[in-house]
Amino acid sequence: MRTLGTDGPAVSDLGLGCMGMTDLYGPADRTEAIATVHAALDAGITLLDTGDFYGMGANELLIAEALRGRPRDAVRISVKFGALRDHDGGWHGVDGRPVAVKNSLAYTLRRLGTDHVDVYRLARVDPAVPIEETVGAIAEEAAKGHVRHIGLSEAGADTIRRAHAVHPISDVQIEYGLLSRGIEREILPVCRELGIGVTAYGVLSRGLLSGHWSKDRELDAGDFRAYSPRFSGDNLARNLALVEALRAVADGKGATVAQLAIAWVLAQGEDIVPLVGARRRERLSEALGALDVKLTAGDLAAIEAAVPAGAAAGDRYPDVMMAELDSER
Repeated sequence: MRTLGTDGPAVSDLGLGCMGMTDLYGPADRTEAIATVHAALDAGITLLDTGDFYGMGANELLIAEALRGRPRDAVRISVKFGALRDHDGGWHGVDGRPVAVKNSLAYTLRRLGTDHVDVYRLARVDPAVPIEETVGAIAEEAAKGHVRHIGLSEAGADTIRRAHAVHPISDVQIEYGLLSRGIEREILPVCRELGIGVTAYGVLSRGLLSGHWSKDRELDAGDFRAYSPRFSGDNLARNLALVEALRAVADGKGATVAQLAIAWVLAQGEDIVPLVGARRRERLSEALGALDVKLTAGDLAAIEAAVPAGAAAGDRYPDVMMAELDSER
């Protein structure tokens, strides 16, 4: 178990990111997705991460179905809100207004079939609304018991400080892994200074570090990775070469590439909880094996040599989306 920040909830060493079960990574099998959630809970995972805009509410409904009949207090549900989408799946910015906080939370609680969310956070910082107003509105819902803890997502160092001054922040959810180490410069030090945890998504860089990706893989039109710079052209070839270098280290440890990549994130500090985006039980089982991979100083040096900081080819999002990230400003 790890604790999300000084005042946050105790959660399992790994969390389950549920986005891909309904959205953005192509077609998914609902029955298998629910079975994967059940397998995660049975294996001791207590943190489920979702967003109200994943499948326009479908992800929350799936989680509600998966949790039916199980004790509510046995799981911690983290929800992101505020992303604006249309019927065709398009993206239209983010809404962090206080009235949007209350509206979004009301719908989330109804879809999840619960009276509270364990961690509630704005999906991206709204440049038109001071973060103090957004966090203040979530704090009002926390005072009513509808929210247990307040988090942030993809927030920059200054925003984290401002938000934390309004109400204690449990954790910042942000991309972090061997191919995405930007938070090490400013964001991670600020979080540690303030006693804020990190829930790391993209630890396998959306499948690049899974060890199963092929340069010939065809992507569905609804798959985000079809538009991701890291999966395009020469960038993909260079990134897959990094994977093969990492595979050599993994083989020496008797681990898979994915397990080594997850174990590396786990080794970066007890205040970091990796979110694994497994959609199928076999991938979940592989990810759980990372908990048995113990890395020595020599192992960490070998991993660093195989995949140095900044080695990834291509940004983690398309240009238009990178420009919207407060964490990148």
